[in-house]
Amino acid sequence: MESVLRVLKRVQRGKKQIANITDEERNGLLIASAMALKMNVGGILDANKKDVENAIALNKPQSFVDRLKLSSERINGMADNLIALSKLKSPVNNVLSSWTTEKGMRIKKVCVPLGVVGIVYEARPNVTSDCIGLAIKSGNAVVLRGGSDAINSNKAVVSAISGGLMRAGFSPEFIGLIEDTTHESVDFLLKQRGMVDVIIPRGGKNLIKNTVANSSVPVIETGLGNCHVYIHEKADEQQALKIGLSAKISRVSVCNSAENLVVDRSIAKDFLPKIAKLFEEHNVEMRGDSEVAEIIPNAKIATAEDYYTEYNDYIITIKIVEDIKEAIAHINEHSTHHSDSIITEDKAAVELFSKEIDSACVFINTTTRESDGFEFGFGAEVGISTQKLHARGPFGIEGLTTYKYVIDSDYLIR
Repeated sequence: MESVLRVLKRVQRGKKQIANITDEERNGLLIASAMALKMNVGGILDANKKDVENAIALNKPQSFVDRLKLSSERINGMADNLIALSKLKSPVNNVLSSWTTEKGMRIKKVCVPLGVVGIVYEARPNVTSDCIGLAIKSGNAVVLRGGSDAINSNKAVVSAISGGLMRAGFSPEFIGLIEDTTHESVDFLLKQRGMVDVIIPRGGKNLIKNTVANSSVPVIETGLGNCHVYIHEKADEQQALKIGLSAKISRVSVCNSAENLVVDRSIAKDFLPKIAKLFEEHNVEMRGDSEVAEIIPNAKIATAEDYYTEYNDYIITIKIVEDIKEAIAHINEHSTHHSDSIITEDKAAVELFSKEIDSACVFINTTTRESDGFEFGFGAEVGISTQKLHARGPFGIEGLTTYKYVIDSDYLIR
């Protein structure tokens, strides 16, 4: 894996440079990167067209092609994300806290970059620019290993941004794109403890499972999105219909799309036919148990596995529950603890759901589709973490930093 090693050595050379610039300089690099994307829309689209055509020739699902496909609007959106990042304050070198001990040690807890961040991801070219922007703002070097399906797009995005940085007088050595898309390149990257400080996988179940199982480098695990929308018996019906539908159909291929609809039994016979009609109008396949099928005749009988499944498709599983306690138990058992939502006007139900749902993001009268770093005001996100150590939920620049202690004294000895 000589080609991967060359990338890592180059990134190591660029690590100190990106870590030690000012926030003003970081913002200039982000603006230069954004302008470079806007200037190179045509070239990026040409490269992306090759990837899309290859995916279609390989009979990839439509949801996969949707994640892969770029447009002028999406590329400009990628650029706008970088501009949004430039408006945030970088946490690098911030003093998080300080104190003086009884012995006279003056201690500061200072925010610092992680170092070299490896991102392993699949067919999402926007991840490439987002992660470069987050690396710039958080002072990290970044190693990108995207999937083979998006290799042409990723190369075009990295080339455009690198050109923009060079025109701004800054070396892009802190950005490393691994162009070898074999499984061996991932396996090699995961063993480079000392060359890479952390690995972040973004993708499907198999990619995440393989990364966690085989990495010698510490992993920040981003989670799968088996998200639930729970319609409580005291929900505003029109709002529940609007959110229940939108959470499923606004973009089915993303991790914050709702895969499960949970409904209280007291309102199920009235509510489910209404939302079923809306799902049918948008070609959403519905699955549920025999009780659901009695109310929605064209619903398919769900398997036990369906309730655990992230479809990334026009499919939703429906569950009828007796009350909020059963809803909470069902969601906690089947959720990937990514994002789950309750629709209700009942304050006691809100309090109970908020307290007992064990997910990274718990939404109240809000679509799960809002589970997103940009929407949270983070500028962009590396991913959405469902683990409980270091980072949880959508994480961006702060999740890409750690801290160190700087201690000063008047020649203290022990």
